[in-house]
Amino acid sequence: MKEEHTKDHAALAEDFNQDEPRVNWHDETLWFIREKRDRAAFAIPDWELLRETASQIKFHTLSNLSQYLQQFEANAQANGMTVHWAADAQEHNQIVHSILQQHGVTQMVKSKSMLTEECHLNDYLEQQGLEVIDSDLGERIVQLAKEPPSHIVLPCIHLKKEEIGNIFHQHLGTEAGLSDPQILTETARQHLRETFLTRKAALTGVNFAIAETGEFVVCTNEGNADMGAHLADVHIASMGIEKLIPRRSDLGVFLRLLTRSATGQPITTYSSHFKKPRPGHELHLILVDNGRSVQLGREDFRNSLKCIRCGACMNTCPVYRRSGGHSYQSAVAGPIGSILAPNLDMKKHADLPFASTLCGSCSNVCPVKIDIHTQLYKWRQVIVKEGYADPKKAIGMKAMNLVLSSPNTFKLSGKAGRWFMKTVPFLVSNQMNPWYKQREMPQPPKESFGEWYRKNRPQHD
Repeated sequence: MKEEHTKDHAALAEDFNQDEPRVNWHDETLWFIREKRDRAAFAIPDWELLRETASQIKFHTLSNLSQYLQQFEANAQANGMTVHWAADAQEHNQIVHSILQQHGVTQMVKSKSMLTEECHLNDYLEQQGLEVIDSDLGERIVQLAKEPPSHIVLPCIHLKKEEIGNIFHQHLGTEAGLSDPQILTETARQHLRETFLTRKAALTGVNFAIAETGEFVVCTNEGNADMGAHLADVHIASMGIEKLIPRRSDLGVFLRLLTRSATGQPITTYSSHFKKPRPGHELHLILVDNGRSVQLGREDFRNSLKCIRCGACMNTCPVYRRSGGHSYQSAVAGPIGSILAPNLDMKKHADLPFASTLCGSCSNVCPVKIDIHTQLYKWRQVIVKEGYADPKKAIGMKAMNLVLSSPNTFKLSGKAGRWFMKTVPFLVSNQMNPWYKQREMPQPPKESFGEWYRKNRPQHD
């Protein structure tokens, strides 16, 4: 459920780190998935060519987005789809609500859609008196727990099986203390079967939309999108305008990259094409902007719209792995979320671009070659310039700029720092120093590198 937070990423990450065994488990689990991704990627000789091809296709599409959107709309309508346009999250939610009202629907089944999480659709519909059931297993677990997903591919990765067992005991009536994954999965299957059979409306996301044919593709590992869409009278699909690709022949490039990057699988279990409604049924597609046009107009950040939502950057990020997805307070967490969220609300998410080591691992694993760590650095500059940075950070950066701009000031500061660390270490090694909270401060060197170099250079010459 949507919550208003007063803590920033650092404070929420510190809360997450109170449970050290959980942090270690979270870290190791995500790194295991990163290793699976590496094995799957390195098994393909043309992996880097696939990445470059996908990146170029996305770049071309974004450069001609208005043209491809018009082509897609015309072809989708010719196929019998009803196409809607939504400028923002509120308009998207209102369109969904109006479609449901037209058909007298008060209960809807929904497959995983990060766009609807971004738009807070569940909250909106519940406020209108409608019931929404998430059919993706991970999404259903966090829905029952009244939590947002913490990962775009693995929504409940922050929960252990024992905790999921408790959630199922409270809401689905399983035996107390039950934590067998097979039994829990079967329980969820039985629980959702009745939902699929009785809901007259189903909503899915969109992984890829093809301008050439006016069709869209939904990728799942559980088949829940197909169950919902095929058994319902009304199928609503929510799609960000950046999900377009020009030709059907381009799809193979992205399908080879998507699941290998996400979970290390060779292919998604279900890649379902939706082109036209069945006789007597309706197919509605909502094209959503919600800040994407603004991002498209920002040259430094345009490439972020290439994202295919694989989650690889999260699985490799040392900060995300040890801070948890909920510390980002955004529908899309991790490195990619940290460059998307400030575009939606720069003031609210001003802390996220600083939640990074700028190590570049996210950019290295991105299947469409988004320069994530570079954009994080550029967002920091924008946020400081716009006055949204933490005042303490702003003062610190100004002080560092002063020190690093003057050789003499730099030398004096180095000498002062070494003296303080050696003579009065408690002035540096205390809880006021965030670096010290998680680490032991190093022993101060006897001399600076410059001093060592000047002393030793003659003998090397």
